[in-house]
Order: sequence, then C-alpha cells, then structure tokens
Amino acid sequence: MSPFAVKAIQLLLSLSILIVLHELGHFIPAKIFKTRVEKFFLFFDVKFALFKKKIGETVYGIGWLPLGGYVKISGMIDESMDKEQMAKPPEPWEFRSKPAWQRLIIMLGGVTVNIIVGFVIYMGILYFNGTTITTNDDLPRGFSVADTFKEIGFQDGDYILQVNGKEFEDVGLINKHLFLRDVQSITVKHANGDTETISIPEDIGEKMFQQDILHPFRPMRNAIVDTVVADYPAIEAGFKNGDSIVAVNGTRVTHWQQFTSIVKANTDAESTIVVSRNNILDTLKVTPNEDGQIGVNNYGKEYQGKGTKVTYGLGESITGGIKYGYNTLEDYVAQFKYVFTAKGATQVGGFGAIGSLFPDTWDWLSFWETTALISIILAFMNILPIPALDGGHVMFLLYEMVSGRKPGDKFMEYAQMVGFFLLIALVLFANGNDIYRWLFQ
Repeated sequence: MSPFAVKAIQLLLSLSILIVLHELGHFIPAKIFKTRVEKFFLFFDVKFALFKKKIGETVYGIGWLPLGGYVKISGMIDESMDKEQMAKPPEPWEFRSKPAWQRLIIMLGGVTVNIIVGFVIYMGILYFNGTTITTNDDLPRGFSVADTFKEIGFQDGDYILQVNGKEFEDVGLINKHLFLRDVQSITVKHANGDTETISIPEDIGEKMFQQDILHPFRPMRNAIVDTVVADYPAIEAGFKNGDSIVAVNGTRVTHWQQFTSIVKANTDAESTIVVSRNNILDTLKVTPNEDGQIGVNNYGKEYQGKGTKVTYGLGESITGGIKYGYNTLEDYVAQFKYVFTAKGATQVGGFGAIGSLFPDTWDWLSFWETTALISIILAFMNILPIPALDGGHVMFLLYEMVSGRKPGDKFMEYAQMVGFFLLIALVLFANGNDIYRWLFQ
C-alpha cells in the first residue's frame, strides 16, 4: 500500500473516531435534559447520505462529505438553518425552551469530550508504552548551536542543565520551550567545563519564527556522510556514504553542523573538502548548485533509537497524561498567535497538513499519539468565538446569562450565516495552501 494511502486511511479513521465522540458530547447531555435530537451524522449528508437509519426520534447516518459531522438538535439555529421550525411556537423538548445553563452544557459537551479523549489517550500511551526522553548522558558531544544563539552566549558542545533555575531533565524539549514557553534563563555547561547562566531575550520565540530557526539546538553529530543524493554536485565530485569530513577550505572540521555552515558560507565558489575514507585521506572539489546545496546529508542515525526510557505506573500515567495533554493544549494556543502574521498565514494547512502528521507506515502508537494531538486541536478550534462553531454558541449563551436578554432569532440566523461562510473561506484557504505547497515546494 502506498504511503499516501496509509496516511489517508489513518486520517479518515482518526477523524471518524473524534467526530463521533465530539458529537456524542452534544448528544448525551441533550438527551439527559430531554432535548430532542433529530439527526446524528458522521460527515455531512449534502443532498444525500451513504447510510441512514431512524431509531426512535433520531436519524443516525453517514454522509459523503468528510468535512466533519453534526447533531441536529430541535429548536436550535445551526448549520441546517431550519427557519420553518424556528417560526413555530417553542415546544418543551426543543433546545430554545431549555434554561440557559442546560443549553450551555449541551454546547460545551463536544469540546469537553475532545479534551477528555486527548488526555485519556495520553494516559494510555504513558501507561502501556512509557516515554523516551533525551538526557545529557544521551548526547556524548552535547548540542551544536545556531549562530543566532551563539550571539547571546551559547557555544557548540553545550549541555543544558537548568531552565529558569530548575533542573531540566528532557533536554530534547529545549527548542519547544524556547519557541513556545516563557524561558528567561538557561544554565549550560560549556565544552571546556565552565558553567554559565545565560539570559534569554523576551522576543526569542518571535525571532526563531521569523528567522526560521525552530531547532537552534541539535545533537552534535559526527561529520560523517550517511547519504549522497543523486543528481547533485557531491556525487559527481566523488563523495561516498561513510566519508568522514576532515577539513573544508583549510579549516579543520569537528562536527557536521560546522561542515554545513562552512559550505553555506561559500555557496558561490568551489570548496576543497578533505575526507577520510577507509583511513585514507582524499581531496574532493565541489561547487554547490544554484540552490546552494552539494547533496550530502547526515540524518543523525547515530542518535536514532537512543534515549532514556521512562515507565509509568497507573497513578503516574494518569497525572502524567493530564500534564502532557495540558502542555500540548498550552503549546498549541501559544503558537496560534503566529497564524496572524504574514509568514504564519502561508503555513496554515488543511487536510493535507493534518494527514502529514501520520507516519508513512501503519504504527498504532504513532496513530494514537497523532489522534490525541488532533483531539486537543479540535477542542481549541471549536471553542473559538466564531458563529457556526461551538464557541460562537457559547459566546451568545454567556451574553444571555450575563445580560438576561436572549439574542433574537434573526440576529442568530445572520450570525450563523456569517460564521458558516467564514469557515468555508478558512477551509478553502488552508487546503489551498496544501495544494500550493504540493505543487511548488
């Protein structure tokens, strides 16, 4: 099966599970409060449905348009825009006849379930699989550091000891913390053995985003070629897998990142590179292509599969899962602000971007990890105060509860229409970005 098909099947299965559970979050409290639910659909049944069956007062079905799902609750202004029903006098079993607090619980049900599902999946992952963290012991040569971070005091070969004065065990998370969290200081141990506490600029996350330096700290890799790319200058120059880089243009090379930075600094000229092959030195001359690349890679295979395994008991997995889910939500909210920048808008993705989160081959652990992440994302996106989303209904309900006045039906209809068209525009824009990246990048 092709990688695309594997990703597509995982995406469809994941979304199906999450949509059904989300809609159950509305359906169950609606039933508890004796509110009639006319439809319960996975995917949208525009014009026709792939399957439907009426059980009791509710029609259950599967639509053909996989853009979400819905429950149609009687007496509620939603995407169905059932004006005929709303023109009739309210019935006791209708949504509009229920107290505001009951309507609020019904509307918050879907988001609440998505949060719970994400947390529970993380709990299960920690209990059954544990997790793997990166400690300083797993990095025999420390980190290589991006030039921008060297300007504020970091050095190649640094080990991360503390963040904001507290011990920092999983040093593999340092890039995420710098980008999304409030990091004020980092204590490092330099390669020469000296310890230093470095102050971090307040706008470091913004700089990382704008300069496209999202991984300023990388495990320092040996300067060994593990891949020579076909149809690039390196293969014509005689590079081979396993070559150890000794020097570039007379400068001795000690690690891979140093090698790549020297080559990038000489993109317009021929470089003389000394390599060691089977303990024999050889001198190769290579000129980068028009994109400034020579076509050799080191994917860090020396670190793949390495790390420190951490196991969890039942109680630890519950608290750990809640903490992990909360941090995931917090990080997603923190990075959401970048969507409103010119650069961030171009990186918004649709179903293609979501599908790319899944691996090329079927792996249940990765599937559930990605499903938990999507569940957290759906919870946040659905609670945004946009009409047509759960958050829009919640916003109007809170207004009603505070002011004592219910927004008029006409106002709600117009708000629903505006929200619906806004969502359609966002979906088209996001998926348009996916198509553009697929065609031109």
